[in-house]
Amino acid sequence: MRTRYGCSPWVDRFPKSRVPTYPKHHGTGTIDVVIVGGGLTGCAAAYVFAAAGVRVALVEADGIGRGRSSAACGWIGTDPGVAYSVLQEALGARTARHAFRAWRRAALDLTALVRRLQLKCNLEPAAASIIGLTPNQVASLRRERKARLDAGLEATWLTGRMIAASTGLTAGGGIGTREGATIDPYRAAIGFASAAVQRGANVFEHSAVRKITFTRRVVDVFTEEGSIRARKVLVATGAPTALFASLARHFWFRSAYLALSEPVPARIRNTLGKRSTVVRDSVAPSHLVRWVDNERLLVSGADGTDVPQRLREKTVVQRTGQLMYELSTMYPDISGIMPAYGWHFPYARTADGLPYIGPHRNFPHHLFAFGDSSRSVTGAYLAGRILLRHYRNELDDADGAFGFHR
Repeated sequence: MRTRYGCSPWVDRFPKSRVPTYPKHHGTGTIDVVIVGGGLTGCAAAYVFAAAGVRVALVEADGIGRGRSSAACGWIGTDPGVAYSVLQEALGARTARHAFRAWRRAALDLTALVRRLQLKCNLEPAAASIIGLTPNQVASLRRERKARLDAGLEATWLTGRMIAASTGLTAGGGIGTREGATIDPYRAAIGFASAAVQRGANVFEHSAVRKITFTRRVVDVFTEEGSIRARKVLVATGAPTALFASLARHFWFRSAYLALSEPVPARIRNTLGKRSTVVRDSVAPSHLVRWVDNERLLVSGADGTDVPQRLREKTVVQRTGQLMYELSTMYPDISGIMPAYGWHFPYARTADGLPYIGPHRNFPHHLFAFGDSSRSVTGAYLAGRILLRHYRNELDDADGAFGFHR
């Protein structure tokens, strides 16, 4: 099979006859909240708001779940993707502790909600390990574990023998958790959209937002063929679009690259651990490795500055080859197995690594969810919960850790 470059396997392998469709927005209307962006964050927020009794409309420029969400690796992680010790130094112990606890709680709640709604997104429990391959990396992870324990956070130390048993990798040690999970992020997005509609939400696709204006009391969202007036607009596009160019200065725009292997032969799979652990190494940029369908390896990494569109295809091909080589250095027995898919995941990163979730002083009727660079999809659900609390003016102590003002 030839490698499919620039193509998300989550979308490509979904049966075309079962792809849900939603109408294009037209006309005028009034509602409580408009959500801009129909990825996993927007769809989860639509469900969260609709379930809380808020009248909500979601507008997506393309098809539901077919943007950034379809390029995600599909890991529900219990930490925000940045070391606790780094956050503690940048933001203080209290804010760092709030961020870690909020992220873990969101991961557990997201997993429970997916089960309760019976979303068919291939949810599987998955332990997670951050491993050190060199003495310096192991020493750094020991310091990180101590910092987490001192803050009252969980941080289980994994010995080299434990890591070998669970992942098939040779490592000096690491930090582990058993509370994560993996999903198909595209199926999760369309599942949340469907659940939101059942709760009364209006969903529109192929309805790009052209302009947003506001007065002291309301906000007007203009699509190609109509407008919606609301009390608030939630912008869940992952990064500032041209409509919010003034906010771009808060972010670095980068891309991670992903490769999904062809099926690994059973005789090799049986030597590579339990296949129920998501692995992150300690190099910079780090790699994330997980199993898909219990027979394919997915690797993410090779992060770099976002490249121009004219160079995108060439870069994806090059980085896919690089990732497969780097994967083979971790698992030498898979050398020679070809990638089935290679694609990129664009993201925006903040200075401290935490996303911005909430209002910005220059936009009085807007709530934003930008800058999640964690590699996990947990931030999508976390954003929905935080934004609902902002809408209701019922903030949690931890919500300030994700604010623009921090």
